[in-house]
Amino acid sequence: MRTTRYGKDSVIKTTVICTAAISAGIWVHSAGGAAISIAAALFIAFSLYFYRDPERTTPADPRAILSPADGKVLLVKAVDHPLTGEPSTLVSIFMSPFNVHVNRIPVSGRVMHLTYHAGKFLMAFDHRSMTDNERMEVGIDSRFGTIWFCQVSGFLARRIICKLEQGDNVTAGNRFGMIKFGSRVDIVLPPGMNTSVAVGDKTVAGETVIARAKGL
Repeated sequence: MRTTRYGKDSVIKTTVICTAAISAGIWVHSAGGAAISIAAALFIAFSLYFYRDPERTTPADPRAILSPADGKVLLVKAVDHPLTGEPSTLVSIFMSPFNVHVNRIPVSGRVMHLTYHAGKFLMAFDHRSMTDNERMEVGIDSRFGTIWFCQVSGFLARRIICKLEQGDNVTAGNRFGMIKFGSRVDIVLPPGMNTSVAVGDKTVAGETVIARAKGL
């Protein structure tokens, strides 16, 4: 399984530290030493699992808006958003620590809005996290209008990685960053979209179609 480039440094550091702990545990020759070695080996395994980055197949659908994250849909509701207009649709996706945490571009276009906000670290499934937590907002100017989405940190997530820059031309399905540990991604769709997911649905970043543009 491929390891994401956004987590290679963390995986290397974890492996070095845990390998030293395993060696120390073996050298001790005791039940406690064995427990330390086992725990360290499990931590290496979890680190490799958490930073996995499987290949994805982007649907060949010119009207599709793709999920930016793996996870579970927490919220689908109508909103009035300053970048996307009214009536827009908000789709919130919760990422547990066991989901793939690499985020992907939901629609091809140009990055025209990029804003980082410092904030709290509320539980990601708490809807107050959308406005109160640390987050990175991204707006893409697409053929369907402006698509806005936001990487939101959670209680455990303490680092948002976003490799986009203002003015970048982006392609749907491509990787652009990740959020470490439990977190959420919110996406707001402009008018003229047929939402194709509901609360409780599971999503796969870069593959799941969360909405389709009408009449194109």
